[in-house]
Amino acid sequence: MNDNKAAYNSTIYDDKVIHVLPYYREYHGQIIDLVKNMKLKEPDWLDTGCGTGTLARRVLEDRSDVKFTLCDPSEKMLEKAKEKLAGVDARFFNLSSQQLMFASEFDIVTAVQSHHYLQREERKDAVLKCYHALRENGVFVAFENIRMSTDESDAIALSRWAQFLKDHGCDEEEIEMQIERRGTEVFPITIEEHIKLLRECGFRSVDILWTSYLQAGFWALK
Repeated sequence: MNDNKAAYNSTIYDDKVIHVLPYYREYHGQIIDLVKNMKLKEPDWLDTGCGTGTLARRVLEDRSDVKFTLCDPSEKMLEKAKEKLAGVDARFFNLSSQQLMFASEFDIVTAVQSHHYLQREERKDAVLKCYHALRENGVFVAFENIRMSTDESDAIALSRWAQFLKDHGCDEEEIEMQIERRGTEVFPITIEEHIKLLRECGFRSVDILWTSYLQAGFWALK
């Protein structure tokens, strides 16, 4: 039985995710590189939908001046994050993005593979909460599952992803499960829709950070 909205239980999530999402480790690498080049000193960083805390741990391997706040709607995921970050001076909240109540408190807000579980209006509310949590000139970074711009290209991208899953040890049942989640458990939107949403939420600068297969990263400045 799952203890979160991801396809896998929190106890095996870290081992499974790298074989399901192509270049998963690269998501964190891109975020870390972006933040590094913003040259922020002692930044306050909110990671919403933090999962097992992998991003925070990777950041703190490089630098010790970041003050982290981690939020996740899954208590079990948050427990794993606390274990992974034992001894770190960080705050943990059992909250979804839609439940965030922070106002102008953070220099960085990240949401990695967390908002694609939401329907469109819920997603907009989640992004608005992230926007309000940021200080002026703060950066929001999101990585999400995406849809291609047409059904034809989406079918091709799905076929490519299915081959990736097969090549990384997933059997036919697991592949079918992953594909059937789209539109029922996860609700990906196109790159164009992501950019439009971020602008509607008030961000003054919106850009694509990275994309591959059926995932994309976006960064936006408040």
